[in-house]
Amino acid sequence: MNKKISLLLTFLLLLFLQSTIAQTPNPNDSLLVINGYQQILKNLEAVPSGITLGGYGEITYNQPEEKAGEMDVQRLILLVGMKFDERTQFVTEIEWEHVSQVFIEQAFLNYNLTDNINLRAGLMLVPMGIINEFHEPTTFNGVERPGLDGVLVPSTWREIGIGLSGRWDAIALRYQAYLFNGFLSYDESRGGILKGASGLRSGRQKGIQSSFQQPNLSLKADYYGILGLRVGLAYYTGKTQVAGEDIQPEGAVLGINMIGFDFRYRYQRWSMRGQYSTTYLSDVEAYNQKNNKDLGDQLLGYYLEAAVNVLPLQNKQRLDAFVRYENFNTHFSVPNGLQEQPQFHRKEWTFGLSYHLSRGTVAKMDYQQKNTDLPTGYGQFNMGIGVWF
Repeated sequence: MNKKISLLLTFLLLLFLQSTIAQTPNPNDSLLVINGYQQILKNLEAVPSGITLGGYGEITYNQPEEKAGEMDVQRLILLVGMKFDERTQFVTEIEWEHVSQVFIEQAFLNYNLTDNINLRAGLMLVPMGIINEFHEPTTFNGVERPGLDGVLVPSTWREIGIGLSGRWDAIALRYQAYLFNGFLSYDESRGGILKGASGLRSGRQKGIQSSFQQPNLSLKADYYGILGLRVGLAYYTGKTQVAGEDIQPEGAVLGINMIGFDFRYRYQRWSMRGQYSTTYLSDVEAYNQKNNKDLGDQLLGYYLEAAVNVLPLQNKQRLDAFVRYENFNTHFSVPNGLQEQPQFHRKEWTFGLSYHLSRGTVAKMDYQQKNTDLPTGYGQFNMGIGVWF
């Protein structure tokens, strides 16, 4: 715990020193894709004080082969920002999923220490990969988010924490450094929570009466110095948390080291993106034995996507035809005594269209082929509409 806090304080000192040096604005600023909470903070810059609103939403239709289809108001989100003074803002994101479920996805206080350093505290998105931070429907192709982001990252991943965020335009770098509470791995009333099929996903605490023993460290740097290109490198390390136990029982706590790499590139009508993620877990053998679970000790995956706008570049509307390939495995490596499960190694192709009717609106259609290392697989047709404002 002391090492993580010391590292965060060192970051604060270094960034404070660099912020006192005059910097030249980077010419690529206008090309950077921003997300919901960044848009709210940008809107607040234009007013002396007060409230600003935003939101996004998705309505989807999924039709697997030889199964009943599903229509769903998948999510509707209200973003609210409050500016108290020139240095202090508050951002919150209220989410309705499937009409009936309500969550708070973000709720954090942002304080501008300098022009280039923000101190943040509250419920925040963990900076890992692309989709976990950039999941507004107009910012990604496909009706559904990539499968890798649902299992390996796992999106939407948010926890309570404190840390630093900002940009260093002199070297075209956006940085984030936070201390968060970790995944929940064990509850005395339920036993072990994590399992092989979904990895760490079921351990997200989401700020709901979160158990806490020690902080986990999350770091990410995004480089945007090359025209049209953005490259991200992320690292997350720490231990899982336990609920309802004064003393952590043997076989209940796991060590976590997660590494993520991502890139996004756009040139004229062409665009590409990709992501790589791997997670190393320690003490997994004892955890599986205690809780009768099948958790792997390494999760690994990647995806690559390419798209082309088939409409004339001078048009206000955009029609992106895209293809994406994903390969991810929650049993990439398993501890002694555990058999690898071929159904946990998933390979998916997605072919589709994203029709951007206007700024902030999109209609999507795609076909997915979902396979595993088992001989069975299935296709799925998807349609949806999305808005972001």
